[in-house]
Amino acid sequence: MTEPTAFSFDAESQALVDGAIAKYPPGKQASAVLPLLDIAQRQIGRLTGSAWLPTVAMDEVGRVLDMPNIRVYEVATFYLMFNIKPVGHFHLQVCGTTPCWLRGSDEVARACREFTGIKGYGETSADGYFTLSEVECLGACVNAPVLQVNDDYYEDMNAPRVAELLTALKRGEHPLRGPMNGRQNSAPEGGPATLLTIPAE
Repeated sequence: MTEPTAFSFDAESQALVDGAIAKYPPGKQASAVLPLLDIAQRQIGRLTGSAWLPTVAMDEVGRVLDMPNIRVYEVATFYLMFNIKPVGHFHLQVCGTTPCWLRGSDEVARACREFTGIKGYGETSADGYFTLSEVECLGACVNAPVLQVNDDYYEDMNAPRVAELLTALKRGEHPLRGPMNGRQNSAPEGGPATLLTIPAE
């Protein structure tokens, strides 16, 4: 995918941009840089199937917020949620922080590579469906290891569950996000063990 030569917010995005900027006092509109980068990235994803931030989109954010382009680039390159190069239709983000690593994130990453044919982090599969990235803590440590696909968390993952999930995604299905081992939210495996009855008053 080549770098586009122009970018502007479409009507759907512009409504979100206006709402984001309105949350800040006059003269403080630069505080909306994070939501505007997100809006721009989602628009690119909606239009092309690859959610990323080309330079022209970051420049437009800078223009709208009246801030130097370099400051926009600094924000976009600091946060892992922004992609500064094209990604696949499904962005596979493997948490490699200690809790996930102790619970098998290496196995999850290996299964992602084997299924997609991707050799390492930062690469996209030949068919354009998948991009693999390693990310820092996703904040769902109790259900580690976690694989984030685009915006969705798939928790309690292992190699067979990765293969099952990616197969379903490639078929166009949208598996229910959350724990993949049958647990209820963050309850213990096997079900809750406390507060099983409500005492009579």
